[in-house]
Amino acid sequence: MATTSLLDTSSASTSVLNRSRTVAGPGYNRWLVPPAALAIHLAIGQAYAFSVFNKPLGSLISGDPNHPAPADWTAGQIGWTFSIAIVLLGLSAAVFGKWLERVGPRKAMMAASLCFGGGFLIGSLGVHLHSLALLYFGYGFVGGIGLGIGYISPVSTLIKWFPDRKGVATGMAIMGFGGGAMIGSPLAVALMNHFQGSAPQGVAPTFIAMGIIYLLFMQFGVWTIRVPADNWAPEGYVPSTEHSALITTGNVSADNAIKTPQFWLLWVVLLTNVTAGIGVLETASPLIQETFSDKFMGTGRGVTAAAAAGFVGLLSLFNLLGRFFWSSASDKLGRKVAYAIYFGLGILLYALIPTLGHNLQLTLYVVVACVIISMYGGGFATAPAYLSDLFGKYQVGAIHGRLLTAWSTAGVLGPLIVHNLHESAVEKGLTGAAAYQNVFYTMAGLLAVGLLADLLVRPVAERFYEKGPVTIEAGSH
Repeated sequence: MATTSLLDTSSASTSVLNRSRTVAGPGYNRWLVPPAALAIHLAIGQAYAFSVFNKPLGSLISGDPNHPAPADWTAGQIGWTFSIAIVLLGLSAAVFGKWLERVGPRKAMMAASLCFGGGFLIGSLGVHLHSLALLYFGYGFVGGIGLGIGYISPVSTLIKWFPDRKGVATGMAIMGFGGGAMIGSPLAVALMNHFQGSAPQGVAPTFIAMGIIYLLFMQFGVWTIRVPADNWAPEGYVPSTEHSALITTGNVSADNAIKTPQFWLLWVVLLTNVTAGIGVLETASPLIQETFSDKFMGTGRGVTAAAAAGFVGLLSLFNLLGRFFWSSASDKLGRKVAYAIYFGLGILLYALIPTLGHNLQLTLYVVVACVIISMYGGGFATAPAYLSDLFGKYQVGAIHGRLLTAWSTAGVLGPLIVHNLHESAVEKGLTGAAAYQNVFYTMAGLLAVGLLADLLVRPVAERFYEKGPVTIEAGSH
């Protein structure tokens, strides 16, 4: 691909980005690597805060979120921006996964920062011109490529740095993405308020400011990431002698992995987990405002836009904590058992939450939503370790990239299910919690499908193993 060729150039200006320039020297402290991963993921995790733009983007013409003009964008049209970004996340992760394994994380992180920051800048022009196509192309397409490359860039590196704690490693790599909205949500609200008088709803200049801020913030990760030297191992590290049938002793290439039933079962596992969670996250702000509005809570007691932004931030915190907690726990529980917990407990909580909304149990509603989202995050963070168990470390980054096409599918499926079921309920005259109850019951059904797929996972057949020794790229190009 032309893009790969462009990113592969080895001129003097890009030589500092090459893998060979990132090899850690003797005595390097591996605990200095996770902050580099966090810098990238905390930035691109802003995508989870996109719902705070829903109402402002839907009232650029009218200026009143509660009374949009005929020419204003609908919630469904705005929702496609997020969906396109998630689709491109999965596709770019799949396309550039093997390239990343070859060129190393620094070059990939730089490409991610340019695409993600640039996506905001192009999107701001779309907002300014009220061009939905430009918004889709900027934040959705270009920004989505930045999401995909940025998301997978630190994962295989951290698995190689922490062979003794794969769940902890992937939790550290991916936890930042879950926490990105914790920064992105209040930042967006503050910037929109600041720029309110200079542009409709302050959205366009907010996009410009956030694009620049995130581009610069991601440079910390770009320039501090390191890869271990060939054949490096932690001091005193002895591979576990405990045998699990699901932990392979061989290595499977990315091309062979997609020929196995295990890959596609995990694809269904990730698809169902993400579809259920993303449906809640993508509509979190309007969801809680409508369920607990003044109409139901009493005048002046309903959830405000600022409080809803706080709810989005709280979900982001539990998304972050869940990624680290649950993936670390999977080192002890086993990946299959961990997913069984995510799905089994998730089914019960998704079925419970409409009742809590009907009864206006705001505190319990928030607590249950936080637990749900913690397991949603845990599902993401446990996936690379599960892949490493099943297929070995040989091309785990590339296999992970291909698995993320399930996220692409969920990025369309989740919001589509939510918007269609919600709009159908509203057309029937339902409001508040009643307008969302079928959404949660449908998601509980999806989790049941995911549970079944997880229970069907078996060890990978040896015929898919690579023949002879393989080189697991670490420090060489």
